[in-house]
Parts: sequence; C-alpha cells; structure tokens
Amino acid sequence: MRPALSVILLTTLLGAGQGLFLAMVTHQTYALFGVLSPGGSRGLYGPAAAVSLALLLAGLVASFFHLGRPERAWRSAAMWRTSWLSREVIVLPALMGAVFLYAAAHLAGLNPVLARLPGGVAIDASMAIGAVGAALAFALFVCTGMIYACLKFLREWHSPLTVANYILLGTASGFTAAAALATVLAPGEATFFAGWALVFTALGAASRGASLVRNARLRPVSTLQTAIGVRHPAIRQISQGFTAGSFNTHEFFHGQAASLVRSVKWIFLAAAFVVPAALLAGHLGNGSHALLAAAIAIQMAGLMAERWFFFAEANHPQNLYYQAVA
Repeated sequence: MRPALSVILLTTLLGAGQGLFLAMVTHQTYALFGVLSPGGSRGLYGPAAAVSLALLLAGLVASFFHLGRPERAWRSAAMWRTSWLSREVIVLPALMGAVFLYAAAHLAGLNPVLARLPGGVAIDASMAIGAVGAALAFALFVCTGMIYACLKFLREWHSPLTVANYILLGTASGFTAAAALATVLAPGEATFFAGWALVFTALGAASRGASLVRNARLRPVSTLQTAIGVRHPAIRQISQGFTAGSFNTHEFFHGQAASLVRSVKWIFLAAAFVVPAALLAGHLGNGSHALLAAAIAIQMAGLMAERWFFFAEANHPQNLYYQAVA
C-alpha cells in the first residue's frame, strides 16, 4: 500500500494525544487513592490535557488532506453500524469534547466534588470526566486499529496485533510526552511518567516485533498463476498492466525499492523503541530531564517511520496484476 503522509500524521498524532490524556488520568487516579501526592501535579493536568487536545485536533486536520471531497466528510459517520471508520469519526469528537472539559475543569478551577466513596475518597468532576474520556480513548484506539485489522485480504493487517500495536504505541508516546511535560510543569512527577513510558515502550516493542515475525512467515495465498488461471511454472510479470500510471499503481503500491523498506524497518525499531527506552532508562538512573525531551522527539519520529512501514508492508492482492515492474 502507498503510505499517505496525511494518514501517517493522523494516526501518529491521535495516538500520542490519546496516550497523553491517559497518562494524566492514570496519574490522577493514583493520586486519588493516595498512592501519589496530588499537590505537585495540580499544575500539570490542565496544560497537559490542552496539549493532548491540540494533538487530537492536529490529527483531525491532517485527516482532511486525504479526502477527495472534504466538504462531505460529515457523511462518513452514516455507516456506524458496519464501518469502523464511521465509528472512529463519531468517537474522536466525543473524546475531544471530554478532553476539553477535563482541561477546562483544571485550568478554570471548576472542579466540584460529585461523590464520595465509602472510604472517604472524593470523586471530583475532572475525575469523572477523565474516566469517561479514558473509555473513549481506548474505544478510539480500537476503532482506528480495526479499520485495518478487519481487512481480511490484507493479511499483514488482519491480526489482533494490529489493534494491540495501536494501543501500545500510542500509549507509549503519550506517557513519554507526559514525562517531558512534567519536567517543566511538575518536575517531581517526571519519574512516574518515565517509568510507565519505559514499560509501554517495551510492551510496544514486543507487540510490534511479534507482528513483524508473523508477517515475515506469511505465504502468498494467490500467485501469478492463480491470478490469471494459467498453471505454467515460469510466468513472470514484465509490465505494470497499464501504458501509464493509474489509480491502481498509485494507491496500492508504495513504489519504493525493497532495500528502502527494509532500511525503514530497522530505523523505526531503533528510533521508536531502542533509543527512547535507553533515554528513559537514563533518566530513571540519573534524573536528567534533557533525556526526556530527546526521548519524545526521537520516539515521535520513529513512530512516523513505523507507520510508513505499516502501510508499505501491506501487499494488496491487486499488485499481482498492476504492480509497477521495471
């Protein structure tokens, strides 16, 4: 498949925004039950939620660049009963609304206590909004991942690992971003976020590695012989199927050399997982805040490369007919 920059930006930015919001809700939950002190983090939740909202909005804006008729985008929600894309279109603005309310509750100080648990734990408005938003964030991860995982004919994507990767990679980048923001807004909490970011980065590496191993073992269901109904063993494709470029050759094949695709794979493995993990571990070891800024910058670049590879790796069956061949 051809990796479209707009879709790469959409999925990468949305994942980071969702993960950053989940990081704030996770920290607030810990503080709610007394595991962490809430005092040093009160100036973090609101601004971090605002950054999360900005990332979600940037992803939404990026999505319009791969629409043929952007003015008809609203129609994409009409098929919510059967389409994961329609469900994503519905869940995304709902999540953005929850993140906005969460940020407003903290930034404006409009955070009344709504209820108390039997142990005396107070549930304020932001915590209730955060719980709803967290559920929506996970729902959005599932919707986005299932857009690709539900396509049976693209076997590289048709796996539960696709959804798991969207969840883990987005959460990892969100917690890394939270750690970097905490160095400025709540320095005492940076270690908490960095520790969880390291865990999710390791889990993401394991999940993405498993998908790479699985996809490397896939064997073609169709061949040139079965595609054209000729059983001769020495058939080879010598033309692209058209005398000029077409929608088929442009949209369903990346057009890059196999060596470049392999290089991108090793680049994203290093930039999305190995280097950020080392920087996060370095922060946990010596407390250097500069390492966290480098970690999020490198990890976001690595995740964009990972998403490019994700699309380029998927081999559409139509390429048996129309793939450009020298």
